[in-house]
Amino acid sequence: EIQGRVKHPYDFNQLIVAKQQGSAIRLGQVATVTDGQAEQESGAFFKGQTALSIDILRNSDANVISTVDGVKKRLDQLKLTLPQGTKFTIVSDTSRGIRASIKDVARTIIEGAALAVVIVLLFLGSVRSTVITGLTLPIALLGTLTVIWAFGFSINMMTLMALSLSIGLLIDDAIVVRENIVRHADMGKDHVTAALEGTQEIGMAVVATTLTIVAVFLPVAFMGGIIGRFFYQFGVTVSAAVLISMFVSFTLDPMLSAYWAEKPKTSKKLNPLERFFAWISRGLDRLNAIYVKLLGWSLRWRFITLLIAVGSLFGALGLSKMIGTEFVPVPDKGTIRIKFETPIDASLPYTNAKIKQVQAIIQQNRHVIDSYAVANASTYRGKNKAQILVRLTPRQQRDQSLIQIANQLRQQLGQVAGINLTSVASADDTASGGKKPIMISIKGQDLAQLQQISNRFMVEIEKIPGIVDLETSLGEPKPTLSLQVNRTLASDLGLSLQSISDTLRPLLAGQNITTWQDAQGENYDVNVRLGEQQRMSAADLQRINVTSARLDSNSQPVSVPLSTVTTVTQSYGASQINRRDLTREILIQANTAGRPAGDIGKDIDQLRKNFQLPAGYSFATEGANADMAESAGYAMTAIGLSVLFIYFVLGSQFNSFIHPAAIMAALPLSLIGVFLALFLFNSTLNLFSIIGMIMLMGLVTKNAILLIDFIKKAMHEGMSRHQAILLAGQTRLRPILMTTSAMVMGMVPLSLGLGEGGEQSAPMAHAVIGGVITTTLLTLVV
Repeated sequence: EIQGRVKHPYDFNQLIVAKQQGSAIRLGQVATVTDGQAEQESGAFFKGQTALSIDILRNSDANVISTVDGVKKRLDQLKLTLPQGTKFTIVSDTSRGIRASIKDVARTIIEGAALAVVIVLLFLGSVRSTVITGLTLPIALLGTLTVIWAFGFSINMMTLMALSLSIGLLIDDAIVVRENIVRHADMGKDHVTAALEGTQEIGMAVVATTLTIVAVFLPVAFMGGIIGRFFYQFGVTVSAAVLISMFVSFTLDPMLSAYWAEKPKTSKKLNPLERFFAWISRGLDRLNAIYVKLLGWSLRWRFITLLIAVGSLFGALGLSKMIGTEFVPVPDKGTIRIKFETPIDASLPYTNAKIKQVQAIIQQNRHVIDSYAVANASTYRGKNKAQILVRLTPRQQRDQSLIQIANQLRQQLGQVAGINLTSVASADDTASGGKKPIMISIKGQDLAQLQQISNRFMVEIEKIPGIVDLETSLGEPKPTLSLQVNRTLASDLGLSLQSISDTLRPLLAGQNITTWQDAQGENYDVNVRLGEQQRMSAADLQRINVTSARLDSNSQPVSVPLSTVTTVTQSYGASQINRRDLTREILIQANTAGRPAGDIGKDIDQLRKNFQLPAGYSFATEGANADMAESAGYAMTAIGLSVLFIYFVLGSQFNSFIHPAAIMAALPLSLIGVFLALFLFNSTLNLFSIIGMIMLMGLVTKNAILLIDFIKKAMHEGMSRHQAILLAGQTRLRPILMTTSAMVMGMVPLSLGLGEGGEQSAPMAHAVIGGVITTTLLTLVV
């Protein structure tokens, strides 16, 4: 065994690196050997204190929650091995927001279910009827969880949101069936007959209402683009939930109605609860009498009725112009990400000093728990680039929203000298992928021309209200040292471009040439580099000697000073060059404040139309507005297919071309409620509210199906059309009001958006609630 390993780092000093005139030259004579840490390239700070940061990433197919739980267990083990005075602090944990969101959505499911059951109790006035219909909820929810598992889905925001929106729907079929069975029992039929005939009479209407919802979500489940990825699981979950609820309403509910019937009252005296239910029942009877009169009037004045409906529809479309548009609302999950740049040629110590200054300002805010900053790290590379993650107190404990705090911090940090603030926004970028909402791509071949266009465009775009944190991908010009080599002279002296660059690279940038292993078997890099004081200026660069291929009289390679064959000039170059679609690009990005991104996007489109571009140069919209446009296109296709599928389902159920058209008249009328609700709740038209609108396509036909199914049967039995319509209204008013109230109350907790990140899903409930209420009122008449 040949022992050649260096046992101690300082033994490197004794290595012979050359021989001159018979004398050995050792490494220690020409270099300083240091056993130390590598030159600092990045920095990390926690609450202004220097820290060591470790980013732990999961595999793309790994579950966030289980990965985080595994990491926390391992950290608990590692804490026992830490030196005294050292501690771990988890500064960023993506599972926090996920856990909080899931907890909140799970809570809204329970609250929605409780409210829906209370509505049933008030309308039916019977605990037994409430239990029979209410049993549908746990059975359908547990059955849907089985379907989620079978499809390989996870319990996530979309599947839970589907369940919370479906709460009101799940009980609908059971309400309609149970109410009809009770009506037949009140006619004097025995309970088994009432259960059979009541279910049979309403059966086709229930199948039609359920299948229309499934027909709506079939195209939603197969939508393309980002919206399709978001709502594939949503569509499958809702479809599974309503199919299971239909199955329960056709099996368990009639069976319980037949064999667990209401006991006849022995005494005529009513207890306070029964008196309360009787009072509600009398109120519904009075409402029914008013409704029949209104229905009689609207049948007599059909033209005026239609005129009012169409007029309100046009009013709603006018109102839609006052509603903002955006891709997804910004959720308040209690974290803000701040990015800033120091001058392009700033050193790391300068950037670190600025981080401490900025963190000191941030920590003064009463809502800030802590802040974690990194320089030249993660995806924001460059010694002049820093990003800070700010953690806020929980939303329920704050009197300011995340957006208000972000605007306040932007204003304060804008006063700090020596930094350029590039972003102050929510750190939750699940939907945006970490991009800013406003992104404009300017493409062309010549970089100088692109720079001029970009500068002109930046001046104009800055004038648009709501634009903040405006930046360009080209950034500040970067100072560079350019070496012009005198090729003829270099060749005469035995130098080449390759030999010059091979000499400069390790001396200036450093090069790991080998590794050293200590007694414990740990490997360390051995890095060769010029000392920091010898690579500070252009003059230091020119003093470097390059070894020539020529030999001197002693047969030793000739050393040539770099200044002999090169001229050094200082110039400025682009700090970053982007390419897209085989051409050069400058990407202009901005955040929004006080206005939705879609509204700002419309102003930018107007600016672009009036902006003169040279031939060969073009604009393109990227980011959230491009995603919104793509999603709107797919959503329109899905709505179109949904309407066709609903027509096919209803046509086959009613064996008619005309009846489905009458039922589907409710579809455009739902827009009145949608736009009115979004306006009143100060919501926007976004990814979630669009899905709410698609969901409405299946919901709003329910009431019309119940009415027209009854009218058709009554006319079949020989009743005149006018009488059949009046009787249908009188008979079906109570189940329609019950199902609508249960549906609305089931969605109320979601619409309030009280939980962490609830702002994102609330617009979906706003759209559905508004649409359901107005279509119920209009369907009953129109």
